[in-house]
Amino acid sequence: SDAVCNFVICNDSSLRSQPIIFNPDFFVEKLRHEKPEVFMELVVSNITRLIDLPGAELAQLMGEEDPKLPGANSTASGFFRSLMSLRRKEKGVVFGSPLTEEGIAQVSQLIEYLHKNLRAEGLFRVPGNSIRQQILKDALNSGTDIDLDSGDFHSNDVATLLKMFLGELPEPLLTHKHFHAHLKIADLMLFDEKGNKTSTPDKERQIEALQLLFLILPAPNRSLLKLLLDLLYQTAKKQDKNKMSAHNLALMFAPHILWPRNVTANDLQENITKLNNGVTFMIKHSQKLFKAPAYIRECARLHYLGSRAHTSKDDLDLLTSSGSKDLQPLKSQKRSRLDTCHQEETQQRTEEALKELFRHVHSMPDSAKKKKLIRQFNKHPTALTPGSDVPTSPAPRRNRSRSFSGLIKRKVLGTPVILERKSRDATPEPERVSKENVHLLQKCGSPAHMAQAKLKSLESQKEESCRHMRGHLLSKDSSSL
Repeated sequence: SDAVCNFVICNDSSLRSQPIIFNPDFFVEKLRHEKPEVFMELVVSNITRLIDLPGAELAQLMGEEDPKLPGANSTASGFFRSLMSLRRKEKGVVFGSPLTEEGIAQVSQLIEYLHKNLRAEGLFRVPGNSIRQQILKDALNSGTDIDLDSGDFHSNDVATLLKMFLGELPEPLLTHKHFHAHLKIADLMLFDEKGNKTSTPDKERQIEALQLLFLILPAPNRSLLKLLLDLLYQTAKKQDKNKMSAHNLALMFAPHILWPRNVTANDLQENITKLNNGVTFMIKHSQKLFKAPAYIRECARLHYLGSRAHTSKDDLDLLTSSGSKDLQPLKSQKRSRLDTCHQEETQQRTEEALKELFRHVHSMPDSAKKKKLIRQFNKHPTALTPGSDVPTSPAPRRNRSRSFSGLIKRKVLGTPVILERKSRDATPEPERVSKENVHLLQKCGSPAHMAQAKLKSLESQKEESCRHMRGHLLSKDSSSL
């Protein structure tokens, strides 16, 4: 599962009724703030897995080199840069300054107002009144509270001022360092069955690459980008009223959030289409782009909980697929373990009973009966004595004996009984126990009773044989007479 949930016991009854705020990216944000180098290495390694970034462009993405942007050395762009710097000479707290949390708080008022006025036709395309825009701009720069719902401003005034704020930032919202990476993402295409690149965009890989790229944006840029793309997404959903599709909105905002600063359309040339299409794609899929990929979440979680970390999506997919396939074997293994434990417990009880029988035979007074029983135990050269330790560990598979004494020796002595076979390929016959032994096992309630029953059986056999012999001798004598 992608989610990570912690349960906390709360003793304060006043807090138990409060809603639980769950952040599935908790460990991702924790890793970003506490170990930025580890976080950056993790994310960038997966970005390079998806898109091919040469050494210079990778160094620019990592911030190790200054970004090399199109048209940076041309005379026209230099003149354009000087003109723009003159226009931004008077910088305020919000407009023309680097992006800060305070600036985002001021601009978020504009975004919140526009969310309530998305039905205006030509929103973001039709310019507003310049005088009302200047009044509103001065109020935002000074930090004055503004009542946009008073009716003094039109939605087109607010929309134009939002674009003006983005256009006067020192660098685009997606930063100069990420410019080449976005061009590479636009080139991600599907492959056919033969492995040839097609002209169909690979949307899943593009979404994954944007998710990773947004993770390493500066925090203020990422916060404002999320607010902006969500606004544009909601605007495009009402295009039947405002006549502004996702592509039309992308044409309005691509120069402000993605184009490098102080460049013209001639400097970008063939890249304009890629950049505009890239912003269109961001607007359409904005609800998915600010979630960390599942394998990044898992890796961040395992980094803190302590386990083997997965460094790529492929590792996580492999783990997920193998886990689902092994679900049934795991259940059967659990069931077999329970059966094995039950069998071991039964076997242990049997062995204890046989040990007691073994000790009882050796404690009997010396007699012919005792000697006969001991001979049965001592047929194997490694037979144990009453004082020896009986091994309880599982022994390797042994050939089965056909007699009751063989069963005792297997359980008590833990040694195999070697049986001669007529043929190497012949299969061993199943273990057979005599009818007399079965009756003994059923009638005797304890090992001592079993021993006594066995001795009585042997004695009765001996007496019967003696009577048979005497009868045989008497019949022989009478016939001779």
